[in-house]
Amino acid sequence: MRIERRKVQLTGGSTLTISLPIKWAREVGVKQGDELSLIQQSDEALLMRPVRVKKEELKSAEFVLSEKESIEDSFRYLIAHYLVGYDVIRLLSPAGFGAEKRKWIKEEVRKRLIGMEVVGESSKEMVLKSFLKYEDFTLQDALRSMSKIILSMQEDAIAALDAGDRNLATDVIERDNEVDRFYLLIVRQLKAAMRDPELAKKIGVGRHRDSLGYRIIVKNMERIGDHLENIAKNATAITPSIRITGLKELGGTAKNLFTKTLASLSSMNIEKANEAIRDANMLIDTVKDLNERILAEDWIVTDKIHALSIFESLGKIAKYCEDIAEVTINMGIEVPGEEYRSDS
Repeated sequence: MRIERRKVQLTGGSTLTISLPIKWAREVGVKQGDELSLIQQSDEALLMRPVRVKKEELKSAEFVLSEKESIEDSFRYLIAHYLVGYDVIRLLSPAGFGAEKRKWIKEEVRKRLIGMEVVGESSKEMVLKSFLKYEDFTLQDALRSMSKIILSMQEDAIAALDAGDRNLATDVIERDNEVDRFYLLIVRQLKAAMRDPELAKKIGVGRHRDSLGYRIIVKNMERIGDHLENIAKNATAITPSIRITGLKELGGTAKNLFTKTLASLSSMNIEKANEAIRDANMLIDTVKDLNERILAEDWIVTDKIHALSIFESLGKIAKYCEDIAEVTINMGIEVPGEEYRSDS
């Protein structure tokens, strides 16, 4: 609809009114006596929408698994449907689901998609449904859960490497799947919040622009999980007797940096975020110095490669913490006339 102008009228000496465009009213079904909700936006705009009795409307979709693509390729389409907010997803396979394919899909759904369950199946169809309500698990809840897993991975990855504990390292590798699950859930939440200002407020997204900030933050957190997984993988491959001088202290520094970064985000404290950036740069410089020391060690080449990969991951973790802190600063700067909504 083209932009229309309306003059504000004074009615009854104290009420300001405007008329509604008749074309819009007809399209959305507004008639005399109906209610409209008016939502003040941060940029002084006023969002207007009809008030309707909300019924639980499940968004459904279906797609056919291609015989030309692998099941892993097709699963990416399922993840995309999950992220954009579909509640019910029907997977169709003209050739039918074999036992192995059916089992693989069920395991991947449980492992990667929080709240999604297989609720129906036949020889050529699998039906998945989301049982998670956004309001029951807010953005902050998901961030806290994701953060706790990452912190435990940081501690255990370094401990496994320091003690040569391959079982603990394997456990760290498996925990990265949990980080990925929460990452996908948060992206789903943020996409829904972008479409629904009322939902955004309920799950703790105070301002519209914060959705983009949190999207960047959780991606960096997911990447931190990937690098902790990489450290654990190298811990299982490096010679058990190898002890890397200063590694335990460096691992503790990286963990403290992540904790400080999260604290600055939680309180939206830009001074603490700046401090975290300075600490991240110091950690990156320390990693560079240790890389040179590793190259001078009298180790076999493969052990040097594994050690260098570990230090590279610690440097990347510092860089991702720096990125999170920078986004925190951007989010923490108030825009004139902007109202921050928060129920948390």
